Amino acid sequence: MDDSDTKTKGKDGGGNETLEILKTIVFALLIALVLRTLLFQPFTIPSASMEPNLYEGDYIVVSKWSYGYSKFSSGLPVNLPLGEDRLFGRAPERGDIVVFKLPRDDRTDYIKRVIGLPGDRVQVINNRLHINGQPVENVEVSREAVQDIFGPRQTIQQRETLPGGRSYTIQDFGPGMELDDTPVFEVPDGYYFMMGDNRDNSIDSRVDGSLSGVGLVPDENLVGKAQIILFSWSPGASLFNPVTWFANLRPSRFFTILN
Repeated sequence: MDDSDTKTKGKDGGGNETLEILKTIVFALLIALVLRTLLFQPFTIPSASMEPNLYEGDYIVVSKWSYGYSKFSSGLPVNLPLGEDRLFGRAPERGDIVVFKLPRDDRTDYIKRVIGLPGDRVQVINNRLHINGQPVENVEVSREAVQDIFGPRQTIQQRETLPGGRSYTIQDFGPGMELDDTPVFEVPDGYYFMMGDNRDNSIDSRVDGSLSGVGLVPDENLVGKAQIILFSWSPGASLFNPVTWFANLRPSRFFTILN
């Protein structure tokens, strides 16, 4: 009798333990879903368009609550039927680094910096950004050669300060490039003008969506504000080759707060 009771209790205990493990997994998944849906979402930077502030291989965290929630920023596998409205909506500030859905397909995630707000007039004249008819403050910081698909090229890094005081570093290849002179872009209500920090290597709001560009970005397409570089790998790291995980790490970029 005692042995039988012991065995029966052992089986019940094993079943209960399995059930508790399953409950823990389900709760953990639900918490992760809530966090990703309402609070944070990770993204990997796929290109050089935001250098020198974001590099290909940077793994960033975006805050979903910064601008409220739209049908494109919910993080759910289906779009919420919110129309053009945002729940708890807040406008981005000029200079924010923002992840958004590409307006011409409403699916592809892009990351750029907010340059023009509703009502602004934005133009690039002779390689210098102008907002509402005034040139933006721009001071050269350094020059250095970088390697890209065209080989080594000289780049210029400049400290750009937007109206309102937001300051950050941009990079370009000097005057005479394709997007160094543009028409005036008038930003309508409910839209934003986006630019990459790597000015001569960024397809952004300077290029119309009908020409495979970004065009103006509707408020509803904003996903969230980029807050921090969590960690970073240089190009060449492979998920299937653990050796590259360490050889290609860029520890100096870990936990970098984004400006």
